[in-house]
Amino acid sequence: MTKSMKDLVADAKTRIETIHPDDAQAARQGGDVILDVREASELDSDGAVDGAIHIPRGLLESQADPDTGRGHDDLMAMRHSQGCVHVLCASGARATLAADTLRTMGYTAKIIDGGLGGWKEAGLPVQS
Repeated sequence: MTKSMKDLVADAKTRIETIHPDDAQAARQGGDVILDVREASELDSDGAVDGAIHIPRGLLESQADPDTGRGHDDLMAMRHSQGCVHVLCASGARATLAADTLRTMGYTAKIIDGGLGGWKEAGLPVQS
């Protein structure tokens, strides 16, 4: 049976928790990280979450895997810690797939509810 992206996202959502932007921001103060999986052009046009790790969705697996030799240190540090990676994108689909992939790779990950729009609506810091 073939699946659409919508099907894949719905399936991933059954395994991944969602967190309110305010709670993700508070968790970051406790050592968790925010991961933005949007493309660089989206950060330029829509703004970036202040202090977030940025890894485009298409590069996530290589940046989250210590065996590639080119992983992102701040992200990989979360792999065996008690911390959580809070993932966002523009609308939530890429973040859901990314969080599910991270879960499979041994991370604890949650989706930030509402993506960047939800972050901005909560009045949280964004760099333009």
